[in-house]
Amino acid sequence: MTKDLTLSILRLAGIGLAVGHGWPKIARLIAGDGERFILAVEALGFPMPVVFAWAAALAELVGGLAIALGLFTRVASAFAAFTMFVAAFVRHRFHQQVINWIGLQNLDQEIVGSWGNPELALVYFLVFCALILLGGGRYSLQRLLWRKR
Repeated sequence: MTKDLTLSILRLAGIGLAVGHGWPKIARLIAGDGERFILAVEALGFPMPVVFAWAAALAELVGGLAIALGLFTRVASAFAAFTMFVAAFVRHRFHQQVINWIGLQNLDQEIVGSWGNPELALVYFLVFCALILLGGGRYSLQRLLWRKR
Protein backbone atom coordinates (compact mmCIF):
# COMPACT_ATOMS: atom_id res chain seq x y z
CA MET A 1 0.00 0.00 0.00
CA THR A 2 2.80 2.43 0.85
CA LYS A 3 4.50 1.74 -2.49
CA ASP A 4 1.27 2.40 -4.42
CA LEU A 5 0.58 5.60 -2.50
CA THR A 6 4.15 6.73 -3.16
CA LEU A 7 3.74 6.02 -6.89
CA SER A 8 0.55 8.08 -6.89
CA ILE A 9 2.42 10.98 -5.30
CA LEU A 10 5.25 10.66 -7.83
CA ARG A 11 2.72 10.62 -10.68
CA LEU A 12 1.50 14.05 -9.57
CA ALA A 13 4.71 15.42 -11.09
CA GLY A 14 2.92 14.88 -14.40
CA ILE A 15 0.51 17.71 -13.55
CA GLY A 16 3.41 20.11 -13.11
CA LEU A 17 4.90 19.03 -16.40
CA ALA A 18 1.60 19.26 -18.28
CA VAL A 19 0.32 22.53 -16.86
CA GLY A 20 3.60 24.32 -16.25
CA HIS A 21 5.47 23.34 -19.38
CA GLY A 22 3.37 21.46 -21.93
CA TRP A 23 0.26 23.63 -22.04
CA PRO A 24 2.10 26.95 -22.59
CA LYS A 25 4.12 25.42 -25.43
CA ILE A 26 1.04 23.91 -27.09
CA ALA A 27 -0.89 27.18 -26.70
CA ARG A 28 1.94 29.15 -28.34
CA LEU A 29 2.30 26.61 -31.16
CA ILE A 30 -1.46 26.60 -31.85
CA ALA A 31 -1.58 30.40 -31.81
CA GLY A 32 1.25 30.55 -34.33
CA ASP A 33 3.52 32.14 -31.73
CA GLY A 34 5.85 29.16 -31.28
CA GLU A 35 8.66 30.39 -33.51
CA ARG A 36 11.00 31.01 -30.56
CA PHE A 37 10.50 27.47 -29.27
CA ILE A 38 10.91 26.02 -32.76
CA LEU A 39 14.15 27.99 -33.23
CA ALA A 40 15.38 26.71 -29.86
CA VAL A 41 14.69 23.13 -30.95
CA GLU A 42 16.52 23.78 -34.21
CA ALA A 43 19.49 25.24 -32.29
CA LEU A 44 19.73 21.96 -30.38
CA GLY A 45 20.44 20.24 -33.69
CA PHE A 46 17.17 18.41 -34.24
CA PRO A 47 16.11 17.85 -37.83
CA MET A 48 12.55 18.95 -38.68
CA PRO A 49 12.39 21.36 -35.72
CA VAL A 50 8.65 22.00 -36.12
CA VAL A 51 7.92 18.28 -35.78
CA PHE A 52 10.24 17.89 -32.79
CA ALA A 53 8.86 21.03 -31.12
CA TRP A 54 5.35 19.60 -31.38
CA ALA A 55 6.58 16.20 -30.19
CA ALA A 56 8.24 17.72 -27.12
CA ALA A 57 5.19 19.86 -26.30
CA LEU A 58 2.84 16.88 -26.67
CA ALA A 59 5.15 14.64 -24.59
CA GLU A 60 4.93 17.26 -21.85
CA LEU A 61 1.18 17.98 -22.07
CA VAL A 62 -0.38 14.64 -23.03
CA GLY A 63 2.36 12.59 -21.39
CA GLY A 64 2.15 14.62 -18.20
CA LEU A 65 -1.62 14.21 -18.00
CA ALA A 66 -1.38 10.47 -18.70
CA ILE A 67 1.27 10.12 -16.00
CA ALA A 68 -0.83 12.03 -13.46
CA LEU A 69 -3.86 9.86 -14.21
CA GLY A 70 -1.85 6.66 -14.30
CA LEU A 71 -2.81 5.82 -17.87
CA PHE A 72 -0.07 4.04 -19.85
CA THR A 73 2.30 5.33 -17.17
CA ARG A 74 5.43 3.56 -18.39
CA VAL A 75 5.03 4.65 -22.02
CA ALA A 76 4.07 8.24 -21.13
CA SER A 77 6.96 8.38 -18.64
CA ALA A 78 9.38 7.19 -21.32
CA PHE A 79 8.38 10.00 -23.68
CA ALA A 80 8.45 12.56 -20.87
CA ALA A 81 11.78 11.26 -19.55
CA PHE A 82 13.35 11.52 -23.00
CA THR A 83 12.09 15.09 -23.32
CA MET A 84 13.44 15.97 -19.86
CA PHE A 85 16.77 14.29 -20.67
CA VAL A 86 17.11 16.53 -23.72
CA ALA A 87 16.15 19.56 -21.62
CA ALA A 88 18.59 18.76 -18.79
CA PHE A 89 21.59 17.54 -20.77
CA VAL A 90 21.29 19.14 -24.21
CA ARG A 91 19.52 22.45 -23.57
CA HIS A 92 20.71 23.22 -20.03
CA ARG A 93 23.99 21.25 -20.31
CA PHE A 94 23.80 19.73 -16.84
CA HIS A 95 26.92 17.62 -17.32
CA GLN A 96 29.00 20.67 -18.28
CA GLN A 97 27.59 22.64 -15.36
CA VAL A 98 28.61 19.86 -12.94
CA ILE A 99 32.14 19.90 -14.34
CA ASN A 100 32.16 23.67 -13.82
CA TRP A 101 30.67 23.43 -10.29
CA ILE A 102 33.33 20.98 -9.08
CA GLY A 103 36.11 23.11 -10.56
CA LEU A 104 37.41 20.83 -13.31
CA GLN A 105 36.64 23.50 -15.86
CA ASN A 106 36.22 27.23 -15.37
CA LEU A 107 33.55 28.51 -17.72
CA ASP A 108 32.48 32.10 -18.11
CA GLN A 109 29.48 32.68 -15.83
CA GLU A 110 27.66 34.53 -18.59
CA ILE A 111 27.86 31.44 -20.81
CA VAL A 112 26.75 29.15 -17.98
CA GLY A 113 23.90 31.55 -17.19
CA SER A 114 22.74 31.46 -20.80
CA TRP A 115 22.24 27.69 -20.50
CA GLY A 116 19.61 28.11 -17.79
CA ASN A 117 18.99 25.98 -14.74
CA PRO A 118 18.88 22.21 -15.36
CA GLU A 119 17.60 21.20 -11.92
CA LEU A 120 13.86 21.00 -12.60
CA ALA A 121 14.33 19.06 -15.83
CA LEU A 122 16.68 16.69 -14.02
CA VAL A 123 14.21 16.11 -11.17
CA TYR A 124 11.40 15.42 -13.66
CA PHE A 125 13.76 13.07 -15.55
CA LEU A 126 14.54 11.07 -12.41
CA VAL A 127 10.88 10.86 -11.33
CA PHE A 128 9.83 9.64 -14.77
CA CYS A 129 12.67 7.09 -14.84
CA ALA A 130 11.37 5.70 -11.54
CA LEU A 131 7.87 5.48 -13.01
CA ILE A 132 9.20 3.68 -16.10
CA LEU A 133 10.64 1.03 -13.81
CA LEU A 134 7.76 0.76 -11.33
CA GLY A 135 4.65 1.65 -13.34
CA GLY A 136 1.64 3.58 -12.13
CA GLY A 137 0.75 1.45 -9.14
CA ARG A 138 -2.53 0.20 -7.74
CA TYR A 139 -4.18 3.63 -7.66
CA SER A 140 -3.79 4.33 -11.36
CA LEU A 141 -6.58 4.82 -13.87
CA GLN A 142 -5.16 2.04 -16.01
CA ARG A 143 -5.34 -0.44 -13.12
CA LEU A 144 -8.93 0.64 -12.43
CA LEU A 145 -9.96 0.22 -16.08
CA TRP A 146 -8.20 -3.15 -16.49
CA ARG A 147 -9.61 -4.49 -13.24
CA LYS A 148 -13.18 -4.06 -14.55
CA ARG A 149 -12.41 -6.32 -17.52
